[in-house]
Amino acid sequence: MNITEAMRARLDREVNKYPSDQRQSAVMACLAIVQQEQGHIDTESEKVLADYLGMPPIAVHEVTTFYNMYNQRKLGKFKLNVCTNLPCQLRDGQKALQYLEHKLGIAMNETTPDGLFTLQQSECLGACGDSPVMLVNDRTMCSFMSNEKLDQLIDGLKGAQ
Repeated sequence: MNITEAMRARLDREVNKYPSDQRQSAVMACLAIVQQEQGHIDTESEKVLADYLGMPPIAVHEVTTFYNMYNQRKLGKFKLNVCTNLPCQLRDGQKALQYLEHKLGIAMNETTPDGLFTLQQSECLGACGDSPVMLVNDRTMCSFMSNEKLDQLIDGLKGAQ
């Protein structure tokens, strides 16, 4: 990965929010910027970012692998995270995930052959009362996802591409 001038400006803006001896505090924001630019974060990107922040590559890798919002491989255009934590499971979270697996013809952690959808489970999205819930592309929360609403969502996303 090469850090472009535009990317460096964005990274610098995040790093400058912290004292100069605490550059590593910007690691999460910097990882988000790299992911926005590339779509995912690979080990080469982790090393470049580690050098930029003055921290060991393993420390960046630990952050990347701890949070599921960082994609460690290329994913589909639409990343669908379905909450399967216990409260959501009690309110059909697992059934929603299984329905999407069947509808999309993929298993969890797979991407559709057309590159549109990647299906993942997530632990807690903090909306237990709205379950089944899912998060689209780490930004859009979808609540009360019945099979009919899942159909509408998938059809809408296909149409939006």
